[in-house]
Amino acid sequence: CQPVPKPESRVKVCDLNPCPPRWKVTPAGPCSSSCGLGLAVQLVTCVQTLHGQEVLQEEHLCPVAEKPLTSVPCVIRTCSYEWSFSEWSECSASCGNGIQTRQDFCLSSLTHKPVNPLFCRHFPKAIVVRGCSAGPCPEQEGTQSPGAELQPVTPATHLPTAAAAPEHGHKDLDVPLSAGPWEQTKPSGGEEDTAKRSFLYVCGNLFLNATGIINMTGVESRDCTVAIGRPLREEISVTILESSLNCSAGEVLLFFGRMMWRTGCRKLPLSLINSRTNTLIVKQRVVLPGNGVILQYNSRTATKKYYQDCDQQLFGPQGEIVNPVQLPAERQEVVCRTFITVAPRQRISIRALNTDLGPEGNHTHFNYILVRDVSTMKTVVFHGKQQFLWQSTGSQAEIEFHE
Repeated sequence: CQPVPKPESRVKVCDLNPCPPRWKVTPAGPCSSSCGLGLAVQLVTCVQTLHGQEVLQEEHLCPVAEKPLTSVPCVIRTCSYEWSFSEWSECSASCGNGIQTRQDFCLSSLTHKPVNPLFCRHFPKAIVVRGCSAGPCPEQEGTQSPGAELQPVTPATHLPTAAAAPEHGHKDLDVPLSAGPWEQTKPSGGEEDTAKRSFLYVCGNLFLNATGIINMTGVESRDCTVAIGRPLREEISVTILESSLNCSAGEVLLFFGRMMWRTGCRKLPLSLINSRTNTLIVKQRVVLPGNGVILQYNSRTATKKYYQDCDQQLFGPQGEIVNPVQLPAERQEVVCRTFITVAPRQRISIRALNTDLGPEGNHTHFNYILVRDVSTMKTVVFHGKQQFLWQSTGSQAEIEFHE
């Protein structure tokens, strides 16, 4: 190249567009439980790289549907202590109804020997007294004994079709219901037919009473799912009274809530499950006919607040949802949510009749509605002035109203 004039050496400055904002996740914090399954909180922020530096941005600039979870499951170690129980005593009555009792003791998972009960004081304990039936007494022959918890139990409430449901609230729940659940009516055909048919009304139903017993034994379907619901201020505890599941055949029981999940088969009669929230779904999978479990559930005031003051819980086959109104001076990081739970055999459709969330391109006050299908955890975001129809794949949905 010697005969050709050599150009001057220089650096050319290029101006590339900045990379788009992205979600940044910091390492999760400490686990909420020192042993067993817990939750760890991780900080999720929206950042953008500008001139080689990460700059914090407003969250609406990042893809809303791709936002990582702020709470993740964690297990530090298995619990060192747990409640254990002796066998149930014989029924206190030789005929009619009586009670059975059993002794409880705190067990070390390392030595498998009893220790001071103070070591188990932080763990929930199953019941130590239950009802039993020793059969009709001689003077009561020919009459039907009311029985105890082993009698077939019909659901506390039964959800009719939306077309036949009147508009009223549910006094026990104290939550808004456009069409509340009805009490289960007895089918015709006498008391004997009622006892036989009661099994058919267990699977796929939603139970809304404060307490009750659910008999899932002898159901005809292989998969039997029930749901329990209470107001937002409460949580649910479930005790397994009886279990005839065949674990070696693959039979199993699944508990699923917004903040917990648990499966099990062995030692179920010793188990006490806490939902941590106001709803709980129980799914039973059996292989052999006649097998199943009998559950007893109770509700109580939640030990920890798991909801915002502006959140709402809806049950029932139909209803109207109006997003909560927040004044500009009250705008904060709180996201108002509406939880919808219907019977497991039903599905949810949400139709937006009127939406006005402001201009789609206005990022100053970015408004949108996020709908989450709880069974698949998939979310869909609606914004602007679009009307929409959304349908669930399961029986639970969550709606978030942002700003």
